[in-house]
Amino acid sequence: MNLRNACALVALLFLLHPALGEEKGKPNRLAKEASPYLRQHAHNPVDWYPWGEEAFKKAKAEKKLVFLSIGYSACHWCHVMEKESFSNAVIAKILNDNFVCIKVDREERPDIDHAYLTSLNVLGQRGGWPLSMFLLPDAKPFFGGTYWPPFDKEVQGQSMRGFKSVLEGILNVYKTEQKNVEEQAEKLATSTRRVLLGETVGLALIPLDKALVNASVEAVQEGFDPKYGGFGSQARNFQGPKFPTPCYLKLLQREQGNDATGNIKSIVSFTLDQMALGGIFDHLGGGFHRYTVEPSWTIPHFEKMLYDNAQLCEAYSRALFNNKNPLYEQALNSTCTFILREMTSPEGGFYSALDADSDGEEGKFYVWTDKELAEVLKEKSDLELFKTTYASVLNFEEKFFILRRSMLPEKLALSQKTSLEKLEVSLDASRKKLLALRNNRIRPFLDTKILTGWNGQMIAGLAMASKALNEPSYLKAAEKASDFILNNLQQADGRLMRSFGAVPGEKAQAKILAYLDDYAYLVHGLLTLYEINGDKKRLTQAVELNEKMIKHHGKEGTGPFFQTSEEHEKLFARSIDQYDGAQPSANSVALSNMVKLSKYTQDTKHMKVAEDSFKGLVMRLKVQPSSSTALATALAEFLEAQPKK
Repeated sequence: MNLRNACALVALLFLLHPALGEEKGKPNRLAKEASPYLRQHAHNPVDWYPWGEEAFKKAKAEKKLVFLSIGYSACHWCHVMEKESFSNAVIAKILNDNFVCIKVDREERPDIDHAYLTSLNVLGQRGGWPLSMFLLPDAKPFFGGTYWPPFDKEVQGQSMRGFKSVLEGILNVYKTEQKNVEEQAEKLATSTRRVLLGETVGLALIPLDKALVNASVEAVQEGFDPKYGGFGSQARNFQGPKFPTPCYLKLLQREQGNDATGNIKSIVSFTLDQMALGGIFDHLGGGFHRYTVEPSWTIPHFEKMLYDNAQLCEAYSRALFNNKNPLYEQALNSTCTFILREMTSPEGGFYSALDADSDGEEGKFYVWTDKELAEVLKEKSDLELFKTTYASVLNFEEKFFILRRSMLPEKLALSQKTSLEKLEVSLDASRKKLLALRNNRIRPFLDTKILTGWNGQMIAGLAMASKALNEPSYLKAAEKASDFILNNLQQADGRLMRSFGAVPGEKAQAKILAYLDDYAYLVHGLLTLYEINGDKKRLTQAVELNEKMIKHHGKEGTGPFFQTSEEHEKLFARSIDQYDGAQPSANSVALSNMVKLSKYTQDTKHMKVAEDSFKGLVMRLKVQPSSSTALATALAEFLEAQPKK
């Protein structure tokens, strides 16, 4: 019996029990964790364990399966499953009696997340969060999924298995087919290991040339949505969610000067326009939401992630380096202001994320009714102008406004027969009044953990914004964050730690040895600071951290680089980060750093390491050019830095 057939038995097993509602008892082990996401589950009736030896020792001793749930604090569906299933006494009893249950914050432990997400993909399923995996006591996975409702139900005429049914099915299959499940788990672990290590066949046959970069640019252009901007699938007529894809934008911005047609520049400008106009941007408080659920950039999933805003600060800054643009200036300035106001610790480090939900509802903090707008904007002319600009249509649940600009500021000024300056003065006054009222609402949850890599990205974004907007305070904030990270998340031996946070009642401290992205992103931030302010101290720090990265994440003094060091826990294999996701692949950023370090230090060893690394990664760029655009950007930089023949 193969794994898929075994897993299919789960769907045949269904026994409906009434939900007993929520039951919250004494705190479990997660109450003593530094991760805010883990602590959100501290009062579940589920007997949660953090990832660690204790949990797996218990599973082996009691011969129990492991249920692994991976999520993050700003994840809407993670919260839904927590409320529906993990707070339900019936489901908690099944879990506690039959499984060892482990909770993981994917932002703290990207290695665990990546390994098990890959195994789910190997099973032929799309990944997402919450990531819900079933493991043998030795941590090998054999089945998984994402979100399940608590009980079986009908959705648009189709039956959907509930989590309770899944649990009962898993237990039955393991009881009756244990040997087959164990054999399939071994096969799945082997397949996952191969994917994590990546292909190495034929690498020497692929030349490092501009054709690879051009192919990546063309692949990105093919996915451009001409109606709303951004990128998606032509085959699906660009329907479905839309993400900012800053890695695409960075590649196109770099290559637009090589395009005589001007098409690339138009793609970039239109996309930046539409995002700055859309509901994905918070027009009152600043900052960008994670993505929109539809293609017009109107209806977001309302979480705000530090890394999105960091990368978009870079994108809008690059655009402003070349051309003055009031819309971009406002979007960039208000985003930086948002970061300093709401996402910065008193010591200068940057927090990770703002939740999508507040007061138990997604987006409640951000949306407006007609009545609320009228109560705040009492002058008829102010109300009419604001609604014409931001709230002409009820666009959320048929009763709320998600604010979005109706047109470019210049066009609006013409339609109102006023100057752009007068228009923005009036709108700014209205925005401030509404923001003051909004600040009295119940706020979304703030994840206060400070991650080294994400801070590196924000350092770069603020440094670039300071130059684009001629705003010294943003550079000062980037400097302060750099000092905070190096003073609090760097060990005496020079190695980095990943996360900084506090267990309730205790002093905040660094934890978890840093991963490749922490080194690559922080070096990127330090090099950007050096480029902006010329402070050689930052270059020295970047060189030293880069050396630590090569030593602990490279292979025999070169790349490509492993996500983990030798000291990290072994999960299937030491994976090589090759693809872009919401953030650029760490290898790509590391190689871009190498090119810059070679230029700034005149040390050619950095270019040799980069060349060796590209040879180990180029197959990915050849086979899937749109999934490795950050690598294409780094390769373009590498080729440009070669001595002219």
